[in-house]
Amino acid sequence: MAKEVTAKIKLQIEAGQASPAPPVGPALGQHNVNIMDFVRQFNDKTNKMEAGTIIPVVISVFKDRTFSFIMKTPPASYLLKKAAGIAKGSGEPNKEKVGKITDKQIEEIAKQKMQDLNAYDIDAAKKIIIGTAKNMGLEIASG
Repeated sequence: MAKEVTAKIKLQIEAGQASPAPPVGPALGQHNVNIMDFVRQFNDKTNKMEAGTIIPVVISVFKDRTFSFIMKTPPASYLLKKAAGIAKGSGEPNKEKVGKITDKQIEEIAKQKMQDLNAYDIDAAKKIIIGTAKNMGLEIASG
């Protein structure tokens, strides 16, 4: 029989950088979960990833105070910033453009994010990524 889930916690943590400090410690501590156990498991799974990569994680806490977690793909905004070579998006995306991204880069990001997006095919996924890019102040260059 399946364990009863008492809480679902969503966090964004840098790969290999989980620590008992906020936000991880307080989020898990309030559910009486072994914080160091999660930190150790998360860092073991992510230590081969590129340093600084943000990993969204969904932690399911069970009634017996055990947990399981699912790692998602990095946020689209993180992948777009990395592909465009910019530090942050525009404060005024309609007026101030901060970089360019190609159709090919958008397709690569869409393929990488496909499992986490609410899209049936790659074209729909590309439209989602293009929307995020435009909201960040990126120009889409064809080619």
